[in-house]
Amino acid sequence: MKTNMLGLPIAESEKIVKELNTLLSNFQVYYQNLRGIHWNIRGKRFFDLHVKFEELYNDAQLKIDMIAERVLTIGGTPLHRFEDYLKHNQLEIGHNISKDETAVQLIVSSLTDLLKIERDILKKTAEIGDEGTNSMMSDFISEQEKTIWMMNAWLEESI
Repeated sequence: MKTNMLGLPIAESEKIVKELNTLLSNFQVYYQNLRGIHWNIRGKRFFDLHVKFEELYNDAQLKIDMIAERVLTIGGTPLHRFEDYLKHNQLEIGHNISKDETAVQLIVSSLTDLLKIERDILKKTAEIGDEGTNSMMSDFISEQEKTIWMMNAWLEESI
């Protein structure tokens, strides 16, 4: 079995690169959704949500860079064109969202969809001993689960 410079099987690593590029594409859409709701949010909760959405898009931007660098580390090339992102996107794309509950629901929905992709990557990387990618996915998952919990708690309060 041929391995890459990290000692991971090349054929399986190429499959992981594809999965990571799908995740990268979806994170780019998530990031743009967050920017849009950050810019367009209105209402009595504006000040709190505006700051929270900025926190989330800054975090997403860091994760985008981490994913792209992991693709490079395991021997691939990260996608970097908007048409590629849209081709691989599985998230709902928000448009002119200014209502607080709609914005938070979009975040919960997006994170839930990202979790599905990440758990699939987690399973595949565990099978080939790709601890670097596995660890990154595990960290993303635990952070996003907490954010989903917090956002759902906020939604309950606002009913």
